[in-house]
Amino acid sequence: MFKLLRQSPISARFGMIMIVLTLILAIFAPLIAPYEETKVVGDVWEEFSSKFYLGTDHIGRDLFTRMVYGARNTIALAFFTTAMSFSLGVLFGFLAASVGGWLEQILSRVFDILMAFPTLIFCLMILSIVGASIPNLIITVAILDSTRVYRLARAVAMDIAVMEFVEAARLRGEGNWWIMRRELLPNALPPLVAEFGLRFCFVFLFIASLSFLGLGIQPPTADWGGMVRENAGAITFGIYTPLFPAGAIAFLTVGVNLVVDWFLHIASRLED
Repeated sequence: MFKLLRQSPISARFGMIMIVLTLILAIFAPLIAPYEETKVVGDVWEEFSSKFYLGTDHIGRDLFTRMVYGARNTIALAFFTTAMSFSLGVLFGFLAASVGGWLEQILSRVFDILMAFPTLIFCLMILSIVGASIPNLIITVAILDSTRVYRLARAVAMDIAVMEFVEAARLRGEGNWWIMRRELLPNALPPLVAEFGLRFCFVFLFIASLSFLGLGIQPPTADWGGMVRENAGAITFGIYTPLFPAGAIAFLTVGVNLVVDWFLHIASRLED
């Protein structure tokens, strides 16, 4: 691992630094934040000062505190959602590739139907019906995002399933579950890891978009997308408060993409 890190390009190292800085804010939020997450401590949209590092928001809460707690809430939600979508997509993709036949046809048609609907509109419709709670948000986004993971996992697994070592395992009498764990997953891991980073960026931006539309993380919980929506009116008065959470979203997205590009380069086995 250390050898691999030493061989990483400057862009990947820069992306790692960006990710680590954001994770430090998220993990140590209670220690870093000077105030409570929802406490009103000043006037509306106060300017920068030694008391308020980034000023205050639309109701007088410390913006720096909200940014720090927003990192924890937004990243944690995006990570758990991506992990669930990957678990579903990889499981069903490997099942379709290893079993084949009628099971593959049924799974493929179900995921094709889900992909036929515009993701944002479909998600807004479901959340409007079942409610915009955290569990509903995670389950809904995970199921919709698993369709993209399924297609990749199935395509990669089908290429591996026809190789000789997989056929040898079948001739030994190994079952599908064993083949999926011991043969398909290890050989499909590099592209799946890179895809996990890409899907995390998509889910992260998607949840921020839902929060901006009012159906993501609900107030008073701090969330970067919701903070942009709450303080959008400040732009009218020449106050740049909403640019801070918007910049934080872009900052983490760029950092993850820089690292993902490096993983894609490794997975492709191409030389510079």
